[in-house]
Amino acid sequence: MNLIPSTIPEVKVIEPKVFGDERGFFFESFNKRTLATFGVDADFVQDNHSRSARNVLRGLHYQISHAQGKLVRVVAGEVLDVALDMRRSSTTFGRWVSFVLSAENKRMVWVPPGFAHGFVVRSDYAEFLYKTTDYYAPEHERAVRWDDPDLCIDWQIAAAPILSAKDRAAPSFRDAETYP
Repeated sequence: MNLIPSTIPEVKVIEPKVFGDERGFFFESFNKRTLATFGVDADFVQDNHSRSARNVLRGLHYQISHAQGKLVRVVAGEVLDVALDMRRSSTTFGRWVSFVLSAENKRMVWVPPGFAHGFVVRSDYAEFLYKTTDYYAPEHERAVRWDDPDLCIDWQIAAAPILSAKDRAAPSFRDAETYP
């Protein structure tokens, strides 16, 4: 695995070493020891798998208590993945980073606790896998408005995204609960 730095040091892009031939390919999608050398020393407790159609935008989501770190990747299709720093004590509070994740590039992103996370599907559909460091706790789930003008997130989409009711009603970053 290789580490690709991001402009927010705690958010990490991980590129697996892929071994391929005429039969197909093989790569390690998770290796606790290797990830620890990259600064991702996490205990994962839950795996999630979602499938979404083109232009579906999910996020920006986080849990205010039981904050989840997420190791995310795409196994079919392509998404633009976004992480937003929600930690008031951080020098990168309110900043975001984005990455293209796809079945083709096989990259993963570590989104640490304290960040909101979202993605938009850029292919006909995408299947998205993520490992989390804490269990889903719906009573603590929060969201930030995807198109908040103070954040100016470039989702790189031309059409209006398909949103859940929860995401349509999400508060602005200014009004969202944040971490200390």
